[in-house]
Amino acid sequence: MTDSEKKLLEEASTKGPLGKALIYSRLSGPGWLQGAITLGGGSLAGALYLGILFGPHLLWLQPLAMICGVIMLSAITYVTLSTGERPFGLVIRRISPFLAWAWLIGAAVANMVFCLPQFSLATAAIQQNIAPGTATLSPYVIGGVVFVCCAVIVAFYNRGGAGILWFERILKVMVGLIVLAFVGVTITLIAKGAVDPMGILKGHIPNFSYFNNPTPAFADAISRTGENAPQWTRIVTDDHAGRIIAAFGTAVGINMTFLLPYSILKRKWGSKHRGLAIFDLSIGLIVPFVIATGCLVISSASQFHGKTLDVFNERGELNPAMAGSYQKALKPMLDQLVTSGRAADPAAAEALLTPADKNVAAMLASRDVAQLASALEPFTGKFLAQKIFGFGVLGMAVSTIIMLMLINGFVATEACGKPDAKALHLAGALLPGIFGFFNPVIWQGASKAALAVPASTIAGSLIPIAYFTFFLLMNSRAALGSEIPSGGRRLRWNTLMVAATGLVTTAVIWVTMKTARFSTPLDSMPDGIAVATAVIARSLLFIMPALFIIGAISFLRKERTSA
Repeated sequence: MTDSEKKLLEEASTKGPLGKALIYSRLSGPGWLQGAITLGGGSLAGALYLGILFGPHLLWLQPLAMICGVIMLSAITYVTLSTGERPFGLVIRRISPFLAWAWLIGAAVANMVFCLPQFSLATAAIQQNIAPGTATLSPYVIGGVVFVCCAVIVAFYNRGGAGILWFERILKVMVGLIVLAFVGVTITLIAKGAVDPMGILKGHIPNFSYFNNPTPAFADAISRTGENAPQWTRIVTDDHAGRIIAAFGTAVGINMTFLLPYSILKRKWGSKHRGLAIFDLSIGLIVPFVIATGCLVISSASQFHGKTLDVFNERGELNPAMAGSYQKALKPMLDQLVTSGRAADPAAAEALLTPADKNVAAMLASRDVAQLASALEPFTGKFLAQKIFGFGVLGMAVSTIIMLMLINGFVATEACGKPDAKALHLAGALLPGIFGFFNPVIWQGASKAALAVPASTIAGSLIPIAYFTFFLLMNSRAALGSEIPSGGRRLRWNTLMVAATGLVTTAVIWVTMKTARFSTPLDSMPDGIAVATAVIARSLLFIMPALFIIGAISFLRKERTSA
């Protein structure tokens, strides 16, 4: 801690809430890095599809996920500031090597899979919103420029000292611009009467019934399909599962739990920074995330929930730009008709469908950032809808790529036991960028934003590993010594952590069981990715409980040994 920083902290301790907040704002940093990574392609896709499928009814979901995440991030902050140790080594020594390596590998996997949709979204934002004239330009050219820019910014951080401060300033500006872009669009929609303010308020009241039941708009459309209604109900509710975990899992991912302690240590924060650290998480992570994702849900709900005019026009003609997404949404019903023997092949099955069936499929079709921006044009004007929205999406993608690369640098140095090796950190940082650069080979889906759904399903399923690990660490006297919370304070910590860990684990198990049986959400993905996602989901159903049992036994043994 520098002398100037020490003086500011001492001054903050004598100030009231406003004065303290102003001083803390000058010193904040790691929380903004968390905000930069969480406001990425996964959050955009999660919010976009929550609005499409649920309207404003699940506006409460992503804030709830963020609350769970911040509880655990606060625990991670407490452990890091109390011990001053690098958490990977601490978990190995005091909890379990298995959990430590599972946490590290899980973070690395999340970095890789989350980087794919970021490059895809960045390309889509440039080609579809910002510069439509580049639509014929190779995605590798755009991806190459994005990769080089991100690598240069990460190199700033790698220099340390002033480089870290400049890195954080760049990320703060990017997060601020992202939030302003989406707030501006939403305010315009509300002012022009395209959004129901009461519906927004009601949408913030938790209602879990929509997890297994269609919303009123979908229920009404399904009721008109006659004998196909039961099949459509199952298809719609199964499709909900993948979208829910995509939205839930991108609030706080396992890689974010890896980033926070190392970014805190890089700033040389200690126990005196606890108040600052909590403020930093609030202003840098919670506020931007809740505002930006809420605005995206509201915008997409107002334009797409229960509506099909962007898929079929008034004459019933299919929009060529939506043909691929529409056929993917229709495929589960065609497969069921063939499997049940009602049709000999998909072509015969499609001939059996009524306009009501096609309407439901159109309501389920995956939209992209271009469709949302175009749908907003009557309310916001073409320039605002396309350019401002496009820059907001590009900012989300680029800021997240930067952060994923940074985290993977920490993963590489920790895995090799060389925390100060700058060349190794940079090499590790480049890997997610290289992986994301090749996204056109991996993803052939009609919607670029939809790539975030399988990515979030895989990465989101790994979150309980980190939550459980730090729950044990917060209760480890061997790790925390005299700094371990006691009495009522410990009870409050454990109550919050058990609630957060239990809720997240339950959500992951629920969606993993659906995904593991090759359910409907997979049918909206390319076949290879669908199978890979299902195989990973099946494996996690066995791996996760085994890790928890091994970790708990190891923790108890180490606690007894150190007593």
